Amino acid sequence: MLAMCLNTSTSPFLLTGFRGLERAHHWISIPLLVAYIAILLGNGTLLFLIKDDHTLHEPMYYFLAMLAATDLGVTLTTMPTVLGVLWLNHREIGHGACFSQAYFIHTLSIVESGVLLAMAYDRFIAIRNPLRYTAILTDIRVMKIGVGVLTRAGLSIMPIIIRLHWFPYCRSHVLSHAFCLHQDVIKLACADVTFNHLYPVVVVFGMGLLDFLIIFLSYILILKTVMGIASTDERAKALNTCVSHICCILVFYVTVVGLTFIHRFGTHVPHVVHITMSYICFLFPPFMNPVIFSIRTKQIQSGIIHLLSLPCSKR
Repeated sequence: MLAMCLNTSTSPFLLTGFRGLERAHHWISIPLLVAYIAILLGNGTLLFLIKDDHTLHEPMYYFLAMLAATDLGVTLTTMPTVLGVLWLNHREIGHGACFSQAYFIHTLSIVESGVLLAMAYDRFIAIRNPLRYTAILTDIRVMKIGVGVLTRAGLSIMPIIIRLHWFPYCRSHVLSHAFCLHQDVIKLACADVTFNHLYPVVVVFGMGLLDFLIIFLSYILILKTVMGIASTDERAKALNTCVSHICCILVFYVTVVGLTFIHRFGTHVPHVVHITMSYICFLFPPFMNPVIFSIRTKQIQSGIIHLLSLPCSKR
């Protein structure tokens, strides 16, 4: 068995943009920059509205704020290095910075899954037990759920990231993305990486898949409750409160499954497709979530309209 030793290599990793399309990097950066700005504005606006508007100080919107903060975190963790590669050809990244970036990317992905599960719990209580909604989902309990989601994600990813610091990297230092991913880094390690191959699979199935199954079960129970409501209008109103959340679930899990499918079974797919799917996975949910809630939630719509009307009213 190859013994692991503390990695003392001083050679930095090299990030990669769109291989073979280096001359088009400036053009490729334009839609990515637009998406980046839209994500910052959209999620930043949601956080500002929820903080500023006291009518939005409810569990549902607290969980939405957690989702927006998570989306901002994922984007801010990845996009600066991506734009650095595409604009300035700034490809070098130190081991510590690379491992930290990988830690935050993977942790925040699990946090997003956990927040979506918490939002499903919120809708479950609101529809199945509306009279006790505020008694069950108190501010303290919402805070505990948020801390639990963060702790679960942070601790679950830590073992594989810590081990990265101890691997010797004697192969090529060129990564296949413009940001660091755990599965990308371990391909360069000259050591036994069996644990780092198997453990993420356990995490994905033990958390991501379990979260999805619990969400699915909760909506079966929600649907059962809604179908028992006599009034058609009340039934439609109850279902309408879940539409935004369902859309966010589909956006998140469809992109994750799509990326996983491409990586696992797309061995003959061009490399540019793998890279493009990675960007879609990290940018599409943070881009779409504010759009979905802005379109589907009247309180958010009213807050945005009020925010936009402030400059006009000061004239």
